[in-house]
Amino acid sequence: MELTEKKVLVFGTGISGIAAADALGHVGARPILYDGNAAWAPADILHKLSGKYQATAYTGELPDAVAESLDLVVLSPGVPTDLPLVRSFYDRKLPIWGEVELAYRLGKGQVLAVTGTNGKTTTTTLLGEIMKAYCPSVYVVGNIGNPYTTEALKMTEDSVTVAEISSFQLETIEEFTPHISAILNITEDHLNRHHTMEEYIRVKELITKNQRSGDVCVLNYEDTLLREFGKTLSCKVVYFSSQRKLSEGIFLRGDEILFREQDVETLLVKTGELKLLGQHNYENVMAAAAMGYYAGVPMESIRETAKSFAAVEHRIEYVTEKNGVAYYNDSKGTNPDAAIKGVQAMNRPTLLIGGGYDKDASYEEWIRAFDGKVRYLILIGQTREKIQAAARKLDFTDTILAEDLKEAVQICAEKAHPGDAVLLSPACASWGQFDNYEQRGQKFKEYVSALR
Repeated sequence: MELTEKKVLVFGTGISGIAAADALGHVGARPILYDGNAAWAPADILHKLSGKYQATAYTGELPDAVAESLDLVVLSPGVPTDLPLVRSFYDRKLPIWGEVELAYRLGKGQVLAVTGTNGKTTTTTLLGEIMKAYCPSVYVVGNIGNPYTTEALKMTEDSVTVAEISSFQLETIEEFTPHISAILNITEDHLNRHHTMEEYIRVKELITKNQRSGDVCVLNYEDTLLREFGKTLSCKVVYFSSQRKLSEGIFLRGDEILFREQDVETLLVKTGELKLLGQHNYENVMAAAAMGYYAGVPMESIRETAKSFAAVEHRIEYVTEKNGVAYYNDSKGTNPDAAIKGVQAMNRPTLLIGGGYDKDASYEEWIRAFDGKVRYLILIGQTREKIQAAARKLDFTDTILAEDLKEAVQICAEKAHPGDAVLLSPACASWGQFDNYEQRGQKFKEYVSALR
């Protein structure tokens, strides 16, 4: 679509919406920013824009005359597609793109895209480093915190875009086509948005929607959903496995990560050479390495980058030791499956801080994964009573309810013994008490640092 002079509604005025509006303004479109929160002042929204171009903003109710004048709607990831206003746009046959779709159409070069319930940020960050070590023009974008549209207009045909893509972003793609995609895993998450597990799976699988025979999709062989899904794809499928040897693909055998192609087996790295902890991180390394290899990066370059790569902030991040107690920040453990990985990575008795915003998840599998390792479960946020009830049903009774994260850290400091670990791995989103998981993790680190 030619965007010059087109009236484009940008629905949502967070960082993705502002970046989308700026990109549209720079290519000659006429962005109209909209936020349903009537408490926002339109002038404050327009003040966020970085370019000098014609733009307008509305909050609260969108005037009918404005809605009827639109040529295109760009949805921010946080805007559900089943809102009545969005449904009215669909009913009128208006083109509706997500911010990722807009960026893809404006950008250039090769796209590598990562999705999955857990591990996206670590895999995307590592893949970004792998590509940067070999390619001169690399952009790491998407759900990782850097909007795709912020970088799209800087790209050339020689650029490589490494994108972390969430299910919210995949709902609104049309032409978006990564040359290499990865689905790391699919476990229960975001059911408050997608409503059913079947819909969540369908949306995750959309990352391969436009891939063809010359493209590559990297899948987790140990996820039975993905193993079967791989059989349906027309692009080349490459599996990784942490549980078994593969006839072709990348896999963990003992303490070695090996790559096998056409009956030739190559050692990528030994796990003891990595700075990352835990089997889930070995899976992230395998996925990033496979994507880098099929993007043309030599194995030796991938090996050196993987060995030097440190953990992503807020993902089983070592904070400090106080009075013989080690503190770990796993604020990015925003669902039970991610939080299970956090507990499994601990190698000592653990006091676990959990709870937060309720995404309609169930917590029984997380609690079963404690496996005698968790001494106390300190709970905060909207879900604290729900999780406590689930724990008691499973005969885990060492739970403590805290008013907030600061109190939870203090309780842990009082209850912990030398040699213990304190782990923030909430199994819940941060909303309600914090703006995002990054703010929650930063506050945890501040409270730990303030302990005597």
